Amino acid sequence: MQSKQVKAAVTLLLVFMALLSGGAALRESVTIDEVAHIGAGVSYLQKLDMRMNLEHPPLAKMIAAIPLVLRGVHADYSHVSWTFSGKGAQEFLGEWVFGHWLIMRWNNPISTVMWARVPMLLLTLLLGLVIYLFGSRLGGTWGGLLCLSAYVSMPAFLTFGPLVVTDVVITLFWVLAVWQLPEMWRSPSRGSVVRFGLILAGAFLSKFSSGLLFFVFLAVVLSLRCRGVAEQPSDKLERRKWRRRAWWNMLKATAWAALFVYVFYLVFSWGQPTDTFSMIPHFPSSLLLRRLLMPVLLYLGGLFLFAVSAGSRATYILGHSYSHGVWFYFPTLFVLKSPLAFLLLLLLAIGIAVLWKRRSTGQASALPPGAELNWRALWVSLVVFVAVCMVNRLDLSIRHFLIAIAQLILLLAPLPRMLQSLRDANWRGARAGIWATAGLGFASLATAVWAYPNYMPFLNSFAMGRPGYLLVNDSNIDWNHALPEAEKFVQQRGLNTVLLDEYGFSEPAAYVPQSQLWSCQEPSASDGGQWAIVSAGSIADAHNCLWLLKHPQQIVTLAGGSMYAFQLPAVIPAAGSPDGPPLPQNYHYLAGMGFMGDPRAMFLNCIRDPNQLQPTMDRMMAIGAAQNQKKKK
Repeated sequence: MQSKQVKAAVTLLLVFMALLSGGAALRESVTIDEVAHIGAGVSYLQKLDMRMNLEHPPLAKMIAAIPLVLRGVHADYSHVSWTFSGKGAQEFLGEWVFGHWLIMRWNNPISTVMWARVPMLLLTLLLGLVIYLFGSRLGGTWGGLLCLSAYVSMPAFLTFGPLVVTDVVITLFWVLAVWQLPEMWRSPSRGSVVRFGLILAGAFLSKFSSGLLFFVFLAVVLSLRCRGVAEQPSDKLERRKWRRRAWWNMLKATAWAALFVYVFYLVFSWGQPTDTFSMIPHFPSSLLLRRLLMPVLLYLGGLFLFAVSAGSRATYILGHSYSHGVWFYFPTLFVLKSPLAFLLLLLLAIGIAVLWKRRSTGQASALPPGAELNWRALWVSLVVFVAVCMVNRLDLSIRHFLIAIAQLILLLAPLPRMLQSLRDANWRGARAGIWATAGLGFASLATAVWAYPNYMPFLNSFAMGRPGYLLVNDSNIDWNHALPEAEKFVQQRGLNTVLLDEYGFSEPAAYVPQSQLWSCQEPSASDGGQWAIVSAGSIADAHNCLWLLKHPQQIVTLAGGSMYAFQLPAVIPAAGSPDGPPLPQNYHYLAGMGFMGDPRAMFLNCIRDPNQLQPTMDRMMAIGAAQNQKKKK
């Protein structure tokens, strides 16, 4: 293909993604995590104060907040949710109230969420361009276009790309870091080391789990000892220098990254009170010392909160609830939530790679010269990341697997090159393989069009017609994004009131003003005959409401299966009866957070009356202390 044609193809694919992903995002309400992230990002830029959402690094939130701040978004920093959150871990509760008020009360929720998502969509498109560039380095123009086609049609990226969360941003920096990693062995210039340090800093400022990149480096080092690459020196002494050079460059890049992260935190915490360091005796330069120590405290404090919150949590997969994460969670999600065409492309690539290796003379390479070490870093990184995901017990969403999906997409890059090589060698099946590759690439794009705009609940044919609420959990099916579809249903039916069991902590009145918040596992007699809209995540996982399916007077699927509208029976069956709601001992709660009753009610109580923040925190602390005492006994 000529250069102009290639540029046109890349542009068209990225525009294709922008239209589908951006169009879907415009139809969605603010999701759970976005409530805390948008409010926090705005406060970082307006106040140079990082007290909010400390458990996640700031970069993604700040990028999303840039257009909001430029447009003059309003935040009330005298509000109790802000002042309350300046005291230790209390921000863990206050950030949701502050974020909700900023989005829903102080500003227009529709435009606020839309403008916050614009920079995230642009970063998603940038990641697509990076995947094309790296894919073309590994497999030529056709390899790059194949990778880009798979990326822009992947429902997981179409879903989470525009949302104000950290997952696509860390995927971008992870891919950049893994690609740049081989330069540490190649006598890089000082500029290259600094550039790698800047990429590492971007990763560290995006998500705390980015520390896994150090394990990737170690794994690549070990893999090179087991099996070398073409550019590795053959002389033993030179090979030792080659390895030492990598260690030394990695150390320097890490030092640069630490400096960049420190300066970033120093600048954007400049307005934050340093009362935490009140134990430091007062002397002329004590205030400066406190300020200089603040970035270290904030980063380490966030890392600690991340470690605490990333522990084992209840999960749900394939119709079964587990009190902890399970090793097969992410592989199962990947198989269920990827287009079948993409899965077939992976199988085709594996088959062609095996065939190509058998038919090659042993001297030819499927990769262009100088790309072997990049390829090694890529697949070793994939193995490390997948292994950690399978061992880790925080099993919530396919969005936590985006790094692995991006790297799997890049592993498709050599496929067109191998097929062309086999065709040149007169292998009869090469032509069929080329057509199959092209056909599967177009099929992936067609799947993305067919699934529009319901990418979050997307499941492929392996679901075998079973509804998503019987297979997956959390943001794999609903993240409180489908409230506009609930309002559309209310308008079509002409309802004055609708019972709403949402999957989130926010007051939904901005999207569904006719809604009355309701728990499907705690109906009252007066609910009989009314319409109830229930999140798919609440039917079997976050709540225990399978009893609703036993009364199919009218059941309407909303937003592709993210929510369901039920017309309740005229008489609500007794709790505990075969066709009735569950007894209290069988209640389920969102994220297994039932230690204080329904967590949704707790958060909504604080949102509606922010003066309840302190009493709620006191109750949480008392319950936590009592549980610790019970464990000690």
